[in-house]
Amino acid sequence: MAYFLISVSNKTNLELCIKYALAGFTNSINGLWTFSELQEGDFISFIYGAKVFNLYTIERKEAIRNAEKIGPWPPVTFTMSRNTYYFPFRVFLKPLREFTESMIKPEFSYVAENLLLRGGYRRTHFQADRVTFHAVSQMGELYGTPIDEFKSNYKKFTPRFTLDKKDLNVPYVFYLHEIIIQSAIRQYLSKEKNLRFFFELTNLGNLSPEDFEVLGEKAFPEGHVDILIKEHSPKGYCRKIIVEIKKEALRNKDIDQLIMYTNELGKECECGVLIGKEVSNKVLKKAKNHRIECLIYTHRNFKRPFSFNELLTSLSFLKP
Repeated sequence: MAYFLISVSNKTNLELCIKYALAGFTNSINGLWTFSELQEGDFISFIYGAKVFNLYTIERKEAIRNAEKIGPWPPVTFTMSRNTYYFPFRVFLKPLREFTESMIKPEFSYVAENLLLRGGYRRTHFQADRVTFHAVSQMGELYGTPIDEFKSNYKKFTPRFTLDKKDLNVPYVFYLHEIIIQSAIRQYLSKEKNLRFFFELTNLGNLSPEDFEVLGEKAFPEGHVDILIKEHSPKGYCRKIIVEIKKEALRNKDIDQLIMYTNELGKECECGVLIGKEVSNKVLKKAKNHRIECLIYTHRNFKRPFSFNELLTSLSFLKP
């Protein structure tokens, strides 16, 4: 289970999302990234105008063909790029609680800090921690407003990724970006048995995986880490592990970046971990000198376009 706050671009789109209990994401890699991040059974709220709206659970996900001709959201053309986007990636929601709350409330501090350090809404979604979710679960009142069912005839498809740019066919086939690998690794580590294996590989076998939660990007003043693993119910102090993921080979500058983040977290940081496709002996030696753990990720050598679930189920890790 994860809890996300979904950014909405304008008031009209927010009203349509609430009216139909439906979220839509654009025919871009960021849209597909968000669609891949969200899983059935997860929870979401909407963000617009520095306010948080309602609590929902995800009932199902669908990618639909010819979405540019299917509402409820009209296509959007951006003035600067002149690119037009529509919403093929849909998430159908079940309303749970009804509220409108300010982002400046202390209950939203985990997400608000990310927003502030990233300079605003430059992201489609933000994952919140368990403390935030428990607070939101007591806000407002049980949902009582009638929901309109969005009805339309359409055909569905499974979005896929490719390692060969010749196969590109947006929005049906996207090139495999680093953010997709990051999302797959986050979901992999969110399973308790996989997190236990990860702790063993990184010399953290003394930690109990059931005490930790695995969260997406966490902002710092000098940047952000790809994954933050932290105690969900800290007592006196909060143990944390930060993870940086690179699609290709690990480099010396990746170690320097991670050292900066571990220093910022201080004594509560148990470990910094770099995950990449490969690592040289030179980089590995530098990492060990600075108490940074390195892991290699692998996945199936796909010869054809593949789904996110195929990527996720083929992931494995080894220590160099």
